[in-house]
Amino acid sequence: MNKTFLIGLGVVVLIVLIIGGVMFGSYNTLVTKQQNVKAHWSEVENQMQRRADLIPNIVATVKGVAGLEERVFTKIAEARSQLLSTMQNPNSTTEDKIAADTKLTQAMRDGGLLGTGGRFLSIAENYPQLKSNESFMKLQDELAGTENRLATARRDYTLAAQDYNTTRSRFPTVLIAGLMGFKEQPYFQADAGAREAPKVDFNK
Repeated sequence: MNKTFLIGLGVVVLIVLIIGGVMFGSYNTLVTKQQNVKAHWSEVENQMQRRADLIPNIVATVKGVAGLEERVFTKIAEARSQLLSTMQNPNSTTEDKIAADTKLTQAMRDGGLLGTGGRFLSIAENYPQLKSNESFMKLQDELAGTENRLATARRDYTLAAQDYNTTRSRFPTVLIAGLMGFKEQPYFQADAGAREAPKVDFNK
């Protein structure tokens, strides 16, 4: 009887060790991938901040050269303010920040500061005199570079989030994720406006 008991106890201990090893490995994997997501998100926020810092300067330059009405840039200013407020709010979620960033991108596109895919400032097509303005051209290059870095940061974050979410959803890791509070990470959604040429009409 003692021999049977010891064998049974040994089997139980072995099962516990196997389950514990699986749980430990799953937890460590989730932590690693979660930290990778956070690192990529940090770069996204850095580029968001850089773009937000550039906007007032480029808006001022465009208004000064083209003499555009204040109302043209009202939505851009409001969206920028909302993004900065969201980024500075410790209670804001990643979803909140993505939504605020998307709103700013759309406002910039509607206002003519951002062209298809972020490759150029479409407002220059309506006001060619801007192309001869040195400050404008410098800011245009800075904004274009920032948009490219932001696009890359968004892509890298999305790939990291996808990798994390896929791992999190697999069995038995999904059980550990639920027990340990590992939540699914949100994605950047494709911006429908990025596929369309901007429509800028300052005569309305």
